[in-house]
Amino acid sequence: MKIVILSRNEKLYSTSRLKETCIKRGHEVSIVDPLSCYMNISAKNPEIHYKNENLKDVDAVIPRIGGSILFYGTAVLRQFDALGAYSYNSSVAVSRCHDKLRSHQLLSQNKIPMPVTGFAHSTKSTEDLINLVGGAPLIIKLLSGTQGKGVVLAESKKAAESVIEAFRVMDAYLLVQEYIKEAKHTDIRCIVIGDKVVASMKRTASEGEFRANTHLGGVASPVEITKEEEEMAINAAKVLGVKVGGIDIIRSDQGSLVLEVNSSPGLRGIEAASQIDVADKIVEFMELDYKKK
Repeated sequence: MKIVILSRNEKLYSTSRLKETCIKRGHEVSIVDPLSCYMNISAKNPEIHYKNENLKDVDAVIPRIGGSILFYGTAVLRQFDALGAYSYNSSVAVSRCHDKLRSHQLLSQNKIPMPVTGFAHSTKSTEDLINLVGGAPLIIKLLSGTQGKGVVLAESKKAAESVIEAFRVMDAYLLVQEYIKEAKHTDIRCIVIGDKVVASMKRTASEGEFRANTHLGGVASPVEITKEEEEMAINAAKVLGVKVGGIDIIRSDQGSLVLEVNSSPGLRGIEAASQIDVADKIVEFMELDYKKK
């Protein structure tokens, strides 16, 4: 197949692993920066150009689209779709995952267990908003944050009020979420491909940090997930329309809960922790799913 990997940085571990895997499996592959693409949007002859080249006859696209380029990145992905190229994650699925509010609403509507979550913009009823999720301590997230950025742990009611007030001045949309103390700053990342969890890892926050993201120094280690957690991860991915994704789960006294779904999960930590070649499993799935389209 002729494959395009949409990624801003070809040196990223996940991007380079996917590229080398595609080559190993006999495909022609190129890495394309979505922001450097430009498009001819027409009914008769739609095109995508990159570095003065017409990207035509592309069979499949691997989207590695981050939140900072979501608008233009998904526009490019839609254009490839118009040209008949396959992608295991659609532009709609990618957008849903990056929209924390929309993804939480969809998970809630489909009865996927989650921490109690509130949403607000410029509400002045700060105390009621805090009480809505069970009071302090609580987590406050900017709607646009990614990889643990824009996430604050407010350990007291006073601290929560101060953070919410600060975000209000920024004219920001925010989520407030109950803090799962018993998780002890750990979560579980599951990689779902199709209808299977192919790999999982436990992430533990570094000293003095509450966010377990490996990008922020979190430590990855092997973990055995339960049948319930496996089904939860698969269902969460299906709800958001994601065929390949990373589902974050936290264990609480009330059972396991889904934190979020990522449409472009990093591969470094989970491949090291699980000793599973996740990149190969992604490309293998893409090959089989492509034949069904």
